[in-house]
Amino acid sequence: MDHDLIVIGAGPGGYIAAIRAAQLGMSVACIDEWSRANGAPAPGGTCTNVGCIPSKAMLQSSEHYEHVGHGMAEHGIEVGSVKLDLERMLARKRKVVEQNNDGILYLFKKNKVRFVHGHAAFTARTDSGFEVAVGGAEPVTLRARQVIIATGSRPRALPGVDFDEQRVLSNSGALALSKVPERMGIIGAGVIGLEMGSVWRRLGAKVTVLEALPEFLGAADAQVAKEALKQFTRQGLDIQLGVKITEVKPAARSGPVRLLYTDSKGAEQKLEVDALMVSIGRLPHTEGLGLDKVGLKPDERGFLAVDADCRTEVPGIWAIGDVVRGPMLAHKAEEEGVAVAERLAGQKPHVDFNTVPWVIYTSPEIAWVGQTEQALKAAGRAYKVGSFPFLANGRARALGDTTGFVKLLSDAASDAILGVHIIGPLASELIAEAAVAMEFKASAEDIARICHAHPTLSEAMKEAALASDSRALNF
Repeated sequence: MDHDLIVIGAGPGGYIAAIRAAQLGMSVACIDEWSRANGAPAPGGTCTNVGCIPSKAMLQSSEHYEHVGHGMAEHGIEVGSVKLDLERMLARKRKVVEQNNDGILYLFKKNKVRFVHGHAAFTARTDSGFEVAVGGAEPVTLRARQVIIATGSRPRALPGVDFDEQRVLSNSGALALSKVPERMGIIGAGVIGLEMGSVWRRLGAKVTVLEALPEFLGAADAQVAKEALKQFTRQGLDIQLGVKITEVKPAARSGPVRLLYTDSKGAEQKLEVDALMVSIGRLPHTEGLGLDKVGLKPDERGFLAVDADCRTEVPGIWAIGDVVRGPMLAHKAEEEGVAVAERLAGQKPHVDFNTVPWVIYTSPEIAWVGQTEQALKAAGRAYKVGSFPFLANGRARALGDTTGFVKLLSDAASDAILGVHIIGPLASELIAEAAVAMEFKASAEDIARICHAHPTLSEAMKEAALASDSRALNF
């Protein structure tokens, strides 16, 4: 047997699983087919190459651009004309991505994980494990006792409208536009759509977001979603809800993309855009893996069925991340990858989906963990609410960003924290305290009694906890 474990996919779940397994003494090979423009390996999956990492690079760059153009005067800083060098901005994004690619390759080498570049597919079950063929520049066949499938997901296209990544864009094309479109359309007001819409609006595009659902950010707390819609609309995003797309017509060679749709009142509308991003969800990437050779069959949507420990129906094959149930989040995949590696080593880890945080890296940032208020109401659970606005936070005032609030939900009887929802500056960083508190079964009183440094944004968490007992000190 070549290895104890083969991991198919070097995205956040796969590469982390491979490294943790190697730390635990296993012989590990990790296979991945992502390539850079020059053909070199590009481990890291969608997240590193066309998702989490490059989108955050573009969000940061575009936020600097907007701030220099519109936000410096109040700080007493006079700035002349501001010029956008989009080519240089994209080059920085590529550099950030490549640094992450190289970092993963270094970690493989450091932890003695064998990395194989190419497309992997099962070819057979053996008496002692599985055989996996890797195509590419140097084809090879590997054998292992255990296999983890961590192949991630791909963007879902509109029926009959293929991505050309020039005018009809997935997240990949939306991160690589060579010029700022005058008019940009986005179908889908989810995380990806809002982040990319924010980037191109800041850089000068007129952005229209069309969402089929009648509610904005239905997965978020309703109070947070209401505030977010107000802020995004104020910034200039044209967000239309309850929309039904009836036709999308890309021009034959060039020119605008034409959309026909009915609005929330049933009226027919037309929209012409220079670039259209379709962000209506993602599908598990399970095609071409030779699953039939080992007795695995995805469901009708392409997902692999697993138990609570990520075991598939075939003993010895595990699956994690976007190809299985649960939220399609990089950090959820990482936690599952670590857990599977530790189970293989005889340990007993756990992953609690209720304490997996969600983040939208717009401005204001949005982050939450645990239950929403509407979910608690629907379940008939008695709860308390504590809320504190950044408007009353000294650090937020000094930063010049007092948008939003922290909202903490706790059990009416036990005071256990049930959920925390944040919209405002650095919500992505602040949510970690809430996740830690919930993992340790903390109460709102526990947060309220912890000394938080002053002046910090994190004081808003303490004040929200105090507010759940009607004793906020600064509001």
